[in-house]
Formats: sequence, structure tokens, C-alpha cells
Amino acid sequence: MAGSAVAIPILAVQQMNSVGIGGALVAVSLGPSVLAAPLAGAALDRARRPALLVAVSGVLTAMAFAVTAFLGQLPLPLVFASLAVAGAASPFYMGGLSSFVADVIPDGRRAFAFDALSYNVSAVAGPAFVAIMALFLPAPASLAVLAATAAAGAVSVSLIALKSHSGPRDSPWQTVVAGLRRILRHRPLAVVTAASTLSQLGQGGLAIAAVALSIERIGSPGDGALVVTSFAVGSLLGALYETVRPTRARPHAVMMAGFLATGLLTVGAAVDVGTAWTVVAIGLSGVFTASTAAAMLFLRNHLSPPHLRSQIFTVGAGLRASASAGGAALAASATGFGGALGLAVVGIIWVASAALMAAYPKAGQ
Repeated sequence: MAGSAVAIPILAVQQMNSVGIGGALVAVSLGPSVLAAPLAGAALDRARRPALLVAVSGVLTAMAFAVTAFLGQLPLPLVFASLAVAGAASPFYMGGLSSFVADVIPDGRRAFAFDALSYNVSAVAGPAFVAIMALFLPAPASLAVLAATAAAGAVSVSLIALKSHSGPRDSPWQTVVAGLRRILRHRPLAVVTAASTLSQLGQGGLAIAAVALSIERIGSPGDGALVVTSFAVGSLLGALYETVRPTRARPHAVMMAGFLATGLLTVGAAVDVGTAWTVVAIGLSGVFTASTAAAMLFLRNHLSPPHLRSQIFTVGAGLRASASAGGAALAASATGFGGALGLAVVGIIWVASAALMAAYPKAGQ
């Protein structure tokens, strides 16, 4: 799914000569996930064969990418509709699948370290793969490969025996209400959800702030891509290390320390002492995001009743995705204030996320 955010705009430019259509298609592929997350999570929690639901969502995504590959040849409303369906199905595997990780890997810390690594690999490898393909092949080929990848993922998931979370057989509406009530009223879970969502507001604005900083200092956006890449590489290295040696400290303390370190390094990167310093500081800030993500997923699992777990995971993932999109929009609207200030504000948001974690109760259960 991460690669589609790059492949679809490229395809829209090649086939429709319109960046705007590309942006709208990406938005419609992501937007429905937030609204669908509670229902998708409730469906997974109630399902006797949850792997089947995840597999079907993967097939729907593959079909949507296959349809999108024919952009310019098929009616545009059909392409929009297919991507909207894929967006509504995405919570089943973007968040929902994570709720079963601890059932498959007994060591919870290591389980969610691997889960965080999978998200990092996807975030780095997906766009990079599409960018490389764009150098040699037309954009429709990228969508075709993404469709095949999604289909392969669906087949793989169907072969995994995911443990059912089935609990009280309430109505779907009652299940949704119970899950949302748990997120809002259970203080430890509410703190983790709020802090992790706020952190994504900052991360979503990082790329825009980096480009604005590059334009401000050297007159071109070139260094902005380098800064964003260094963050991604740092995150990936941190995730790899976390899978080898999972952090064993208290998870809420890991989240607080990680958010604080990422924030302070990002604020420091805004200081004008050369491009090399900015790239290194941002790269180091990315390293700490892996341990915080793994700790967040561990806590989300630990604090969720089994019969509500998938819903809590899908809603949490949806909130983070929305916050990331909102952060990008806010950063874009604030570029007139300067790139350095924008980058510093991104760092301050992470620091604020760490401050929120201070509200986590000492005996949080």
C-alpha cells in the first residue's frame, strides 16, 4: 500500500497529465480507512476465521490496483470507486492484522518489534521500488506489480491460522461502542492512543518541512529528499536492531523517552550548522521511532480485552494515518513561515507527545 502513494500520482501525470487527479486518487484510497476502522475491527473480533477477512481485503486491494493500472482507459469514476473500496478494506491488514501478532509469536516484545519492522520495510521499500520501476517501465506496470504483491499477501495470510478473538456475541453496533468506549475511557489506553496519534501529526509534516528547509537554505528542494531518506533509513536501522535486541524497559517509559529523543534531535536539526548536521540529526531521530512503535503496539495489545483487540488496533491505526495526513496539510499551509521553524515545530510536537505520556498511570493496566 505504501508504494501506491507514489505510483498513483506518477500514473496520473503520465496518463491524464494531472497531478491533481493523482492526489485525489491517493486521498480516496486512504480516506475511507478512518471511517471503516471501527467496523473492520469489530468484524475481525467477531470472526471465527479472521484470516479469511484479511485475505479478502487483500484481494480487494489487488483488484483496485489492477483497475487503477488502466487509468485513462477506464471511466474515472470506476477508478475512484475501486480505490475507495480498497481504502475501506485496508484496516483489516493495516492495524487489524497486527492485533494477531502476539498470538503467533509468543514473546510479545519481539513480536511487535517484528511488526514495527514490517511497517518500516514497507514504508521504505514500497516507494523506493516504485521509483526505481518508474525509471525503466511505464507507470501502469508499477500498479500491476503492486496488485500482484497485494494478491500474494492475501494468499499468504489465508494460510495462517489466526486465533479467533470471539467473545460475547453482542450486536455489531454494541461491539463498536464498547471498543470506542474502551479507547476513550480507559486511561492508560487513552494516553497511549493520544500520544501516538499526536506523534504522527509531527511525522506527517516532516517531509514538507524538510523540503521547505532545503528551499530556504539552498534554493532547491534537493536536500529535502535527502533529509527524509535519512529519517527513513534511521527508522529502518532502529527497527532491525529492535528485532535483534528488543527493549525490555517499561513500554510507556520507552515511548516517552523515544518521543523525547526524536523531538529534541529534530529541533536540533533545524539549527543552521550545515546540511550534514541536519541529515545526521534527522537520521538519528528516526532510529528512536522503532522502539516507540514496538512499545506502542505492545501496550495496545496488553491493554485491550481480547474480544475488542482488533477494533482497538484498527481504530488506533486509523487515527495515526489521519494525523499523519493532517500533519502534512498543516506543514504545507505553514511553509511561508520558513523551513527551519517548520522543522522545529515538528520536533516540538514529538516532545509534546512525550509530555502526554507523563499522564500514563504508574499502575497502568
